[in-house]
Amino acid sequence: MSGESGVARGDSGEGVRDASTVCEDVGGSCVTCGDVAVEVRVVGLLPGGLARADTGEGTEEISVALVEARVGDTVLVHAGEAIVVLGRDGR
Repeated sequence: MSGESGVARGDSGEGVRDASTVCEDVGGSCVTCGDVAVEVRVVGLLPGGLARADTGEGTEEISVALVEARVGDTVLVHAGEAIVVLGRDGR
């Protein structure tokens, strides 16, 4: 993700983030775009299958198009895409 203007790209080449979003670099790479999947907490749902997620270092916009995420859920994110819901807040 480093060097790109905050636009995460999937296999289709479509951006899942708005071009004005600046990706937060932590240790030289984006928290949700590295080679590993990371756990984040969904803090807000947005239109178009997107969400705001708390990464522990701030918030990032992620795609939740592949999962049924709710606010408060913990999801596993790889390359800006939530790939599984790990847990539900208060459930």
